Amino acid sequence: MNERKHDTYTGGCLCGAVRYAAERFEPEMAHCHCSMCRRFHGAAYATFGRVRREHFRWLSGEDRLRAYRADNGTVRRFCADCGSSLSFAPANDDGRYVEVALGTLDGELEQRPDAHIFIGSKANWVEPCDGLPQYVEDRRGPRADG
Repeated sequence: MNERKHDTYTGGCLCGAVRYAAERFEPEMAHCHCSMCRRFHGAAYATFGRVRREHFRWLSGEDRLRAYRADNGTVRRFCADCGSSLSFAPANDDGRYVEVALGTLDGELEQRPDAHIFIGSKANWVEPCDGLPQYVEDRRGPRADG
């Protein structure tokens, strides 16, 4: 079997103060349509990829990171200088993964998102039409598309 060698992906914030490296993204990557992601990113949805903690490291600017803990216990990390959203942690985070905002990657990503989550609270002016599965909330719950 010809197994693909993994790459190290790099990324960072808009102003360049915070930089990271990530390897071996997990297979599940989702476009999140929850109202908090929409507000935090100022966009129709946010796209995240999970990386095991041991395959993720901050390269520079970790001291510039700030965290916002929402009422539901989720934590969003962002650059204190430019405000770029960099990572997300669910309320039940056990520390094994880092969820990276994929829009902050420097280059191409071989994997592709495989689902839309929290479609039940999507913006009414967005209709995903990429054929990916759509979940009312997270992947453990009912699908919105069938």
